[in-house]
Amino acid sequence: MSTQPSLIDNKLGSNVAAPEELKKAQDIANVLDTAVRVPVLGINLGFDFLIGLIPGIGDATMFLAALRIVYLGKKMGAPEHIQSKMLRNAMIDFGFGFIPIFGDLMDIFYKANRANVRLLERWWIETHKAEVDSSTANKLAEWEAKMVELEMHTESNAANNKQAS
Repeated sequence: MSTQPSLIDNKLGSNVAAPEELKKAQDIANVLDTAVRVPVLGINLGFDFLIGLIPGIGDATMFLAALRIVYLGKKMGAPEHIQSKMLRNAMIDFGFGFIPIFGDLMDIFYKANRANVRLLERWWIETHKAEVDSSTANKLAEWEAKMVELEMHTESNAANNKQAS
């Protein structure tokens, strides 16, 4: 049903990685909603805007691409209420696409695919909070141990340099 995140053991605990489905959804959303930055305006546009300029077929194609993100959420095991919100976002984007000019302007400002990925990210983090917190604490402890070791090494070198002179 869902691909669990990979857990890689190390000395102090585990790293927690996001599932592949979430990474794919992020990639798709970035391409669809924010692939190109318009330099003068400072806004990001994606294929959803560009392909959506083609009447009818462009919006239908982008709706199918948006449904891929919803499918990836389902494959991850996202609850029905999250999937419903994602589907609603995709349908709103699709529906506005049929209104000439206004729909194209909506694609500039309403990033339905990015919103859907944020829903998935929030749900996944809440679901795996204990694992993420544990991994973060372990990484922090590892970093602190390395800093203490580095500090001791630096002090040792300074003392040796003093004795040598």
